[in-house]
Amino acid sequence: MPTKPFHLAWFLQGSSVQAWGETWTGHIGQTWMKPELFLNVARALERACFDYILLEDSSYVGESFAGSTEIYLRNGIAVPRQDPSVVAALMTQVTSRIGIVPTFGTYAYHPYLLSRLVATLDQVSGGRIGWNAVTGSSDFAAMNFGMPGMPEHDLRYDMADEYMEVCNGLWDSWEPGAVIADRKSGVLIDPTKVHAVNYNGKHYKTRGPLNSGPAPQGRPVIAQAGGSPRGRKFAAAHADTIVVHVKGIEAMRAYRDDVHEHMIACGRKPSDCKVLYLINPILGDTMQDAQERKKRRAAIAMERIEERLAHFGKVTNIDFGKFDLDKPLPDDVTTNGHQQNLEQYRLMAKGRSIRETMASFNAVDLSVELCGTPDAVAARMGEVMQEVGGDGFLFSMPNVNRRTLAEIEDGLVPALQDRGLMRTAYEHKHFRDNLLAY
Repeated sequence: MPTKPFHLAWFLQGSSVQAWGETWTGHIGQTWMKPELFLNVARALERACFDYILLEDSSYVGESFAGSTEIYLRNGIAVPRQDPSVVAALMTQVTSRIGIVPTFGTYAYHPYLLSRLVATLDQVSGGRIGWNAVTGSSDFAAMNFGMPGMPEHDLRYDMADEYMEVCNGLWDSWEPGAVIADRKSGVLIDPTKVHAVNYNGKHYKTRGPLNSGPAPQGRPVIAQAGGSPRGRKFAAAHADTIVVHVKGIEAMRAYRDDVHEHMIACGRKPSDCKVLYLINPILGDTMQDAQERKKRRAAIAMERIEERLAHFGKVTNIDFGKFDLDKPLPDDVTTNGHQQNLEQYRLMAKGRSIRETMASFNAVDLSVELCGTPDAVAARMGEVMQEVGGDGFLFSMPNVNRRTLAEIEDGLVPALQDRGLMRTAYEHKHFRDNLLAY
């Protein structure tokens, strides 16, 4: 078993209606406007000593299936969604240690606005904020901000590199110790420690400095999910934690090795960035119980093929409603959206029809299959980390409800802690320091 614990985080899909239409979700259709479920998530995962919660987001109503918004609206697929900055701020106020990581797209915010917003969140959280930096993938989202569509995939990352330069310059515009607050001299801020940025790049311009003051962490924790070759280079250059969706031990190890090589090429230490792999464990009182739950989940996935294709099409910009679901996806289909998702689909397909592929694609597992009792799943997670040499796992469980949280907090986490595989208390006050604690 690994000699040190690994990191755990939670990928919260959206910030409004969770698992609409599924069992154990109560009256979510009437109560989704109220933040209590999300505050419960934050409290529970902090009690469980998770490193962070990543608040996924999108800024448009999907219409990537049959050229219509109908299936998305009828089934509550990523809609309605509330602004993640508001939900994140509320989550910070009911917690004291766990990191909160809202998603903000570089296409939707000028760098000055984003830097100011994130610095403010870091202040009100006491140094526990992160930013899931995304470049955007949907033309529909771009149109909501007055653009004709998204720039080409690799160009988006070129622009994002410059965007990060601007943000880092703005966060650095306040030196440590700039706020003196000396009542005797009457000086609040040392003017010699606050500087203009005067950035004039190809894509972005800003004068600076930030007027919001310094962020407790200096800079927020940057999360990224770069899967394409260009995305990996961007993540290696800027990210403090990377979300990885690849299937199988060999692919997990290969991704980590590749991004570490990119980090070294950027002059960074691989240990400064934590690579977390997506998982969706299925827990039961017995192995048989867990297997039965897995079968039920797979059966439900089969019944909802069109809904799942609509969701998949939303992130890949592919309208699967145009194809015969009982035939393979044509080879000439490409995407300007999430390229790794399409690549993973093709690896899974192996000539099978769209319907057959989606029956197994992302239905019951993600990077590795985890199914069994809490102790058995904990043991397998330890084995996987030992084989991969990775840093931890990101739970991606779309059916979030209080039952799900209890199974993780009161079932799986104690089993992991008993094996010495995760912390039993936070080491530090700031998010980044806890990420770098081991």
